[in-house]
Amino acid sequence: METQRQEKMPIVEALQELKRQRLVPFDVPGHKRGKGSLELTNFLGEKAISLDANSMKLLDNLSHPVSVIKEAEEIAAEAFGAKHAFFMVNGTTGAVQNMIYATLKEGEKILLPRNVHKSVINALVMCGGVPVYIDTPLHVELEISTGMPLAEVEKTILAHPDAKAILINNPTYYGICSDLRRITEVAHAHGMKVLVDEAHGAHLYFGEGLPMNAMDAQADMSAVSMHKSGGSLTQSSFLLCNNDIDPEYVRQIINLTQTTSASYLLMSSLDLARHNLVKNGKKIFEQVIQLSQYARDEINEIGDYYAYSTEVVNRTSIYDFDVTKLCVKTTDLGLTGSEVYDLLRDEYNIQIEFGDTANILAYVSVGDRPHDIERLVGALSEIRRRFKRDKKGLLVFDIAKTEVVISPKTAFFAQHESLAIAQSAGRISAEMVMCYPPGIPIVAPGELITEAVVEHILYAKEKGCFLMGTEDATLQTIKVVKEEN
Repeated sequence: METQRQEKMPIVEALQELKRQRLVPFDVPGHKRGKGSLELTNFLGEKAISLDANSMKLLDNLSHPVSVIKEAEEIAAEAFGAKHAFFMVNGTTGAVQNMIYATLKEGEKILLPRNVHKSVINALVMCGGVPVYIDTPLHVELEISTGMPLAEVEKTILAHPDAKAILINNPTYYGICSDLRRITEVAHAHGMKVLVDEAHGAHLYFGEGLPMNAMDAQADMSAVSMHKSGGSLTQSSFLLCNNDIDPEYVRQIINLTQTTSASYLLMSSLDLARHNLVKNGKKIFEQVIQLSQYARDEINEIGDYYAYSTEVVNRTSIYDFDVTKLCVKTTDLGLTGSEVYDLLRDEYNIQIEFGDTANILAYVSVGDRPHDIERLVGALSEIRRRFKRDKKGLLVFDIAKTEVVISPKTAFFAQHESLAIAQSAGRISAEMVMCYPPGIPIVAPGELITEAVVEHILYAKEKGCFLMGTEDATLQTIKVVKEEN
């Protein structure tokens, strides 16, 4: 989609006008366009620091836009095929959480897969919503959780007709997609709002031959992480609204938590990224798809690695696959993904996105070149030659198959005590534990800690996964809900 209006970049143009006017700044920020901090200016560059401005009449205000930000939102909405688009400057975490806050009140249910990002659980802690998990089967060969089969969605909706919304990951970090259109139709038929976490799906709106995006599926709201595959600055995202969602109510919700000092560097990067993708997105993502497929072909030639693609699609639990994702199973080497992640960084100076207990993800974008792919492939080949070992001792873990005993909010704010993780089975967790990335909780507040959960945490820790979420930074202990005498 390309219209004459899409040529405009209202926020960028307003910042350029600000520079032309050479205003004398007696407002914040205190560095005064970099003159007050030469170290900062030299580090970031004069161009960047001179655009770090405060809200003013010329630049509008993100909390209550009436001019250039309002126009930029309208243009972004048109680009994404949405009724409204909000510029988000506290990441897709903020966008995901505000979707939930705008939809759910305390005690109300939301249907969702268990492999959600921690931002979803944190939103439920804050708003008091109650999670009802839809089964996402384990793909045993890939050792990853899949999408939500339509039959499981229908079964869960019938069992919980009072649920207010359903949240869908699409695509997951691993490129797995659910049947977005059919799930949306079923949810709407039962009066539920459909929220989509598209943190890893900005490219679905601009590339060809890719899985369906949320707005095309007629979902109600979507959180789109432009800084991942869309090319904007880290921490910048869009929150898209569709159908009969009231954008002014959503803005009121956003204003409860989003900063009143929004960064114009972040907002202008969203303006620029949207403009670039409308003009060049088709070509950009065609190149990304080609690079990713080339990498898969080369990696699969090495042996013992499995870089998977559309052959895993079964139209149920894996309804579609995002072919831009370069996910590689590593366990046939006798190595976990986290171990390969560490080797790539420490031995070969290659930083990939993440490694978990079975897979690695290398994020491929338009910024990559064939020689970058060759270097990654060469390093993986060397790792196989140098570090391959017996597979015995590697374990396969699914996401938590446990019971939600109390709501995340009740558990988080309850009286608690700390126990050694190895001794915590049988208790209700008061905090979460996760490998980050991908940020999917192994256990979340309100869930029963099982022996399998304990084993998963200890195994991930042993294998070098970066674990976080607990108050105890050493992850020796976990907070559990205190039992009444």
